[in-house]
Amino acid sequence: MLFPDDLIIKKNCSKEMIKLHRKFNCSVMASMKVKKKDVKRWGIYSVKRKINKQNFLIDDVIEKPSIIDAPSSFAVIGRYILPKNIFNKLKKQQKGIGGEIHITDAIRKLIKENYKFIGHNFAGKYLDCGTMSGYIKSSLEISKL
Repeated sequence: MLFPDDLIIKKNCSKEMIKLHRKFNCSVMASMKVKKKDVKRWGIYSVKRKINKQNFLIDDVIEKPSIIDAPSSFAVIGRYILPKNIFNKLKKQQKGIGGEIHITDAIRKLIKENYKFIGHNFAGKYLDCGTMSGYIKSSLEISKL
């Protein structure tokens, strides 16, 4: 699954995630370190343990936590390799923050059921199109390619 407002350029993040999925036979989610003051904009990972420099086993994920409640500064970026039964979880999912159904909440349930998820700190350049200023900056960046 790819979110259209999260762009990653200059390095194929999805290709690296597929390699991880095949190697570990589990779900993989893109990750990026964000400023502590910005954690409330993102789903934030709780890290169980590092696998290597770029990858870690996910212990939990919390959608848009407060600065105090954020378990780390590693944010969910809109790239996912998920198990098929995520759709069963989403069908039963209650609305969360902002009155929306969040994929993060369904993923959290799977993690609690011992599904294995890996966070991948990608090497490409992230462009945030989720705000008007981010969209404008991203458009300018893409125009240079």
